[in-house]
Formats: sequence, structure tokens, C-alpha cells
Amino acid sequence: MKCIVIGMGSFGAALAIKLTENGNEVIGVDNSMQRVEMHKDQISHVICLDATDQHAISNLPIADSDIVIVAIGENQGANIMATAAVKNLNAKRLITRNVNPLQENVLLAMGLDEIINPEVESADRLAKKLCLTGLVDSFELDKDYSIVEIETPSKYINKTLEEINFRKVHNLVILTTIKKMNKSLLGISIKKKYVNGVATPSTTLNKEDILVIYGHNKDIKKMLNS
Repeated sequence: MKCIVIGMGSFGAALAIKLTENGNEVIGVDNSMQRVEMHKDQISHVICLDATDQHAISNLPIADSDIVIVAIGENQGANIMATAAVKNLNAKRLITRNVNPLQENVLLAMGLDEIINPEVESADRLAKKLCLTGLVDSFELDKDYSIVEIETPSKYINKTLEEINFRKVHNLVILTTIKKMNKSLLGISIKKKYVNGVATPSTTLNKEDILVIYGHNKDIKKMLNS
């Protein structure tokens, strides 16, 4: 996977390093040469560049990257300007860091649907989410077992848990399902999550449902990679 992380502060640098360690090709971007020098041996590539400059950022391989993450935190204006610059270049997937509710509303108004808050999202957790296709969120219970949220695989849509025999096939347990429903915020339609309660054999999986699954990390990874 090819990733661009803009902003080499504590969170951005930690995320870029984790993504590199997971075998991804990562470009770390910052306007501070000191930060670029600090992380040049830990990240695939590092570039000193002003990400708020539309002309400068157009030199980055935005179109060829799978994910662009704007991790700027200390300067909210720079965060929003860099996000707008990347969005104008039609990134395949754009994720932006949020610091406070007002900034989040601005980002939502810009049409961003992937916003992260480092105060509740560790770099290690986010790197794991980005590296596994279909993984929405995760919580590690220990080094071997996790509870994860995943998108409903297309082959299971409109089927009950009894029909798909999920536990036998994947050696994993579906604890519950979460529905994504539209909610209006300041005139902007956004998707909110609603937990459906404990899953039963008769629970039917719908197209936009998120599955909350418990099991061994190797079984989770095997299922997602399949």
C-alpha cells in the first residue's frame, strides 16, 4: 500500500513509522527540515514541503497513493488548507485529523467522511486498521485476541448468522451488529452508528451493517485477507 502522511508531529510521525514497519511505502511530509531529518531513517521517504501550498503539494504522487492522511494538529488553519489542497487533487482516500468540534464541522462541510481524533485513536491502532481491508475499528484484548469492527462481506448480505455458520467457517464470534444511519448536523447529512444489541442466530446481515467480532488475531487477519 502507498501512503502519504502530511504532518510529522508526534502523531503523524508515529503513524508513518508504524505504516512503514508494516511493509507499506510511506511518504512523510512536513514543512520543518528538522522533523524531516529526525525521521529520515524510520520512514520510507520524507519530504520537506509546505502542504498548504497547492502548487507545492501537486508535486506529490497523490493520484498514485492509496491513502493520504493529513495529520497536522497544532495549526488548525494549516490542517484545513492542506486538506482542501489534497481534496482538489482527487485523492483516492483522504483521512484528516480533527482537534475540536468546530474543526470537525468545517471538515464535514468540505465533504470529508473519514476524520480521526488522535486523543482517542492511537497511531498503532490506526495503522492496523489501514493495513487490513474491511477493518473499521479494533480493540486488542491482549497480544493474541481482539474485538474488531468489520464491514459485512458481500457474500453474507441478506443472510442470517445461522445460515452463514460464521463461527464454524472462520473460528470467530459475531458479538453484535452496528447500523449506519443518516443524521443531520447543521444541515449536513452524516452517518451515525447505532448498536443493535446481542447478535442471535436469527440476526440478518444487511449491506451497510458493521460486524463486531471477537477472536484470535490470526483468524481475524485470515478472514479479512480472504
